[in-house]
Amino acid sequence: MVGLLPGRIMTDRNRELFAATGDPERARAEAEAGIPLRRIGEPAEFGRVAAFTLSPAASYLTGVTIPVDGGALRGL
Repeated sequence: MVGLLPGRIMTDRNRELFAATGDPERARAEAEAGIPLRRIGEPAEFGRVAAFTLSPAASYLTGVTIPVDGGALRGL
């Protein structure tokens, strides 16, 4: 079993949340400041990790949870 832990991904819901603040650019900048890569992930980036974990290339991968979060989960 493999699990994926998505971080902040630029989905329609995140766009709505940023817009609801009244200053979407500032809200996005504040969110990005808390991510070590200093940007919000794109859906395709998450999708590529998911596709890999479902592919034959990952057939020996088991028992892990993979953060897809730009480094937001600070652990070893």
